[in-house]
Amino acid sequence: MQALRISNATRVLADSQDEYHALTIHDEVIDGVNHMTSLWEPTPKELADLANGGSVKLTILGTGHPPVSVTTQKAPE
Repeated sequence: MQALRISNATRVLADSQDEYHALTIHDEVIDGVNHMTSLWEPTPKELADLANGGSVKLTILGTGHPPVSVTTQKAPE
């Protein structure tokens, strides 16, 4: 997956950490809880894997699993 620049980004994570790729996110408070949203695009190989019944894999670093949400978004017009 390739991280994309989200159009309404509010900040960039790991921007000055050379060992990581910078990640633009959009912060939004919903019902008093901050939601951080980033945008990802599958590579052609990943698209083929998904089209052939593959799955999306989410990896969390560390030993605690935070609440997450993985969804899709329509292609831009």
